[in-house]
Amino acid sequence: MVVDYADKAFTQSNQLMAQTIIPRPIAWVLTQNAEGTLNIAPFSYFMGLSAEPPTMVVSVGYKSDGSQKDTLKNLRETKKCTICMVDEPLLEKMHFSSKELDSALSEAKEFNIDTKNVVDGFPPMVEGAPSAFFCEYYQEIDLKNAQNVPLIVEIKAQYIDDNIVTGEEKITLDYEPLVRVGKSYALLGKKITPPSIP
Repeated sequence: MVVDYADKAFTQSNQLMAQTIIPRPIAWVLTQNAEGTLNIAPFSYFMGLSAEPPTMVVSVGYKSDGSQKDTLKNLRETKKCTICMVDEPLLEKMHFSSKELDSALSEAKEFNIDTKNVVDGFPPMVEGAPSAFFCEYYQEIDLKNAQNVPLIVEIKAQYIDDNIVTGEEKITLDYEPLVRVGKSYALLGKKITPPSIP
């Protein structure tokens, strides 16, 4: 089967990509508006982009009425965000926070998501997250007629839970991040040692 994307509606293309480009890590993004209201939202079109400068890209869509999602609006205004990685104990609250709320409401209060301040000048991180990146807005990618906006953010600092650090000299980590596979969530599971290259 060969699927011609020129003949596919956006929803069909999105479904095919979401089931094929897997697993997709989840960026649980915390931003604040000018009034200080905390927004928490998960995104799975997310990946590391470069180690120098240390950057990541998060693709943010629009609300059901076509207006900017709070994550996009807040990042454009304040230029700051905190991106938490998610493990299984945080699954339920992370999933609940994907619900569309009025901009005046905070997912932290609506879904009892505890947060803590770690790095001055950045939004708080989710309590219990295994790792969090404190980032500044870097640039946007203009995709013509796109249903989302790819945002590039630059990592300024990273929090790492001491419990997932297995080697301090080179800072090696061991934890099971939650990922998206199609519409479902999954854990990475089995690790495979790469074969030696002759």
